[in-house]
Amino acid sequence: MIILDGKKLKEERLKALKNKIKDLKLSLAVIQIGNDEASSVYINQKKKACENLNVEFSHIKLEENITETKLLNIIKDLNNSDVTGILLQLPIPNHLNKMTLQNAIDYKKDVDGLNVINVNRLINNEKGLLPCTAKGIINMLKAYNIELAGKHVVIVGRSNLVGRPVSNLFLNENATVTICHSKTKNLNEITKLADILIAATGKKHLITAEMIKQGAIIVDVGINKIDGTLYGDVDYENVKEKTSYITPVPGGIGPMTICCLMENIYEAYLLQNNN
Repeated sequence: MIILDGKKLKEERLKALKNKIKDLKLSLAVIQIGNDEASSVYINQKKKACENLNVEFSHIKLEENITETKLLNIIKDLNNSDVTGILLQLPIPNHLNKMTLQNAIDYKKDVDGLNVINVNRLINNEKGLLPCTAKGIINMLKAYNIELAGKHVVIVGRSNLVGRPVSNLFLNENATVTICHSKTKNLNEITKLADILIAATGKKHLITAEMIKQGAIIVDVGINKIDGTLYGDVDYENVKEKTSYITPVPGGIGPMTICCLMENIYEAYLLQNNN
């Protein structure tokens, strides 16, 4: 069993990136609406990563009752500014339309990869900015020289942030993909077929040892904070000995998500400068 070490890989990749961008003026603007505690933690991680790479960071914190019109105007101003990357921190209040706001962000500055133009580019296997967690999963597996073509990948979770984009990335790598979700029947029978299992549901220890086959590769995207302790979607201690590769929580996909965000800022710069 080999642990897929996201922390170590992130450090290696960001060291290489720092060298690439040392003479560039890059910046990230993060829009936060309200005071969601988890969002504040994630934003702080992004700020630290930017500081380490000398990427200018701006945190635009807005009241929870902001109107969509005002928010669209803020996004428009950012689109027209010299900021390199724009990120709308999720979740946002229910009175705001997530799709409208994500699509208002210039696709060349959309470092979350959620604008419909970038989504379509992903589906059509064309170059564009990719959702960070999905990109991080693929990058990690490739860094460990894990062959993806021909593998049966089972993804548990169908969110726009992880499940759907990573399914397209695996298809683009010539894997066979099955997506499972809350309405899937006989989940444990399907997960047992997986060469590579991606767990992205936000349910503590949903995936148990009985649900995987011997030698499977397990990627745990879940982060569940319970009584101050972080748990994944996978029952790590009981599952790990059955696997060939497995990601820990924390220290697996989380660091890779931050890493890919930083890489996306550089890719956004290249897009904006027709490179």
